[in-house]
Amino acid sequence: MKYNLTAGIFLTLFISSCGGGKLDYDASGNFEADEVIVSAEQNGQILSFPLQEGAQIKAGDIVGQLDVTIPTLQKEQVQATIQALSQKTADPVPQTQLVQRQLLVQEAQLQQQYRERIRTENLVKSDAATQKQLDDINALIVQLERQLNVTRQQLKLNNSNTATQNRSILSEKAPLEKNLAQLEEQVRKGKIINPVTGTVLSKYAYQGEMATIGKPLYKIANIDTLYLKAYVTGATLPEIQLGQQVTVRIDQGKTDYKSYPGVITWISDKSEFTPKTIQTKNERANLVYAIKVRVKNDGYLKIGMYAEMLINKKQS
Repeated sequence: MKYNLTAGIFLTLFISSCGGGKLDYDASGNFEADEVIVSAEQNGQILSFPLQEGAQIKAGDIVGQLDVTIPTLQKEQVQATIQALSQKTADPVPQTQLVQRQLLVQEAQLQQQYRERIRTENLVKSDAATQKQLDDINALIVQLERQLNVTRQQLKLNNSNTATQNRSILSEKAPLEKNLAQLEEQVRKGKIINPVTGTVLSKYAYQGEMATIGKPLYKIANIDTLYLKAYVTGATLPEIQLGQQVTVRIDQGKTDYKSYPGVITWISDKSEFTPKTIQTKNERANLVYAIKVRVKNDGYLKIGMYAEMLINKKQS
């Protein structure tokens, strides 16, 4: 069984003291918080990320921006195609020349992407570009080819019966709108949006770096409320229950303590053996149970700080 080093130290002191004398507290441990690691939801270069460690931010705050140039361009292209389809349903015959111009533009874009693919393939071979960049270009080519086929089909339909053409155009519009929604979601995920209100504990990425989906960007926690994770012996276990009011205290100076009200929010249903550093056989046989006590933070409590818990009925 693995033990956290800090937990092992205070637990060792706790148990080893039980054999020699009476303690004036019922459990001891360290404060922790519900930490959230925020990761990138989109691939791209980090264009801006001014977030600083220690900053207090709210849920929903935009704290950074990733490069989403490619999905933005794709989105604009789909929007233009949808707009063209809408215009054709209103008056399709005069739109023939517009469709032809759109076809020429799409063909030019496709040829440009073919050249870009050849260049990127050479860069990948020389380790100057990533496979992901090549995959993005191939995906864009596939999309352009599909849109080109749609445009060619539209050009043919402009010379056919108006009623039939309108029905075909409307059937093409629905999947384009779905594609547009997907691209809009990709663009939205380029914004780094903070999910919870709290304090930034660590920052893992910086402006100019490349982000990939799932890459950790920063860690945040709400430290307004902390949890004391402590351990009680089997003898103390019958004296506590969920929701019970207790007293938590921290060191204040060399001899004094500062006390806080706390509530027991979790009691482990499994016992743990004390660390093997305990020397006597009786002490090694002791079992302890992990608990968590919720404590309102007045600003003096810190994650990892040592504290002691006292059952209120023992207070004079």
